[in-house]
Amino acid sequence: MRRPIIAGNWKMNKTAAEGTALVQAMMDDLLAVPDVDKVVCPPFLAVPDVSRLIQGTELGVGAQDLYWEESGAYTGEVSPAMVAEFCSYVIIGHSERREYFHETDEGVNKKIKAALAHGLTPIICVGETLELRDQGKTEPWVRDQVIAALQGLSAEQVASMIIAYEPIWAIGTGRAATASDAEQVCGGVVRAIIGDLYGQEAARSVRIQYGGSIKADNAEEIMAQPNIDGGLVGGASLQAKSFVEIVRATARAKGFI
Repeated sequence: MRRPIIAGNWKMNKTAAEGTALVQAMMDDLLAVPDVDKVVCPPFLAVPDVSRLIQGTELGVGAQDLYWEESGAYTGEVSPAMVAEFCSYVIIGHSERREYFHETDEGVNKKIKAALAHGLTPIICVGETLELRDQGKTEPWVRDQVIAALQGLSAEQVASMIIAYEPIWAIGTGRAATASDAEQVCGGVVRAIIGDLYGQEAARSVRIQYGGSIKADNAEEIMAQPNIDGGLVGGASLQAKSFVEIVRATARAKGFI
């Protein structure tokens, strides 16, 4: 069984002090849950403090983005080396980056390659809008995003990364895809296209998350699906109790507790 991973994306929430307080409030409970990787992804300015707090534990820290250049005149950007100094993971291609900051598939691909070159594990986001879903275009849209994101990568590289299916219509809306809907896209689209392009070994190894209004009361049903290997959690990761319960629900769903 692939080891599940739950990552909390705090987005533009929590100062450094607030972030460390949140991690302190839930660290012991998170560490008590076996066989699930747990990652928090604070805003950049909170990353160093959170990283120092969890040092020596099994908890991981991820960045919410990076830029693909090593250094230079890119005011406001953060390089892969800067991220790798504190983080093991990095979210790439989140729907909000694509929508609000006009991130392209080409840029996503460049960021993935830069992350891998610095030993970071990318959490690559793909997903469709409500309009595309209503038009019946979910599968071709997600398939094309996966193909574009992974362009030029080896099967070994693909096998080691994480892909998060996040239906845009379910982010922050209180709506979530049904467990069967999420399973169909995670397994029938994402894992299937990886198998077609990179072979069945890579398809079996790559971890696929679901992200989109995951909460304590729906997490166990979603995580019980065979092709869902964890979650990219937004708003529910900002409260210690709800994030811990999602991690516990994942462990229950996979038979670890």
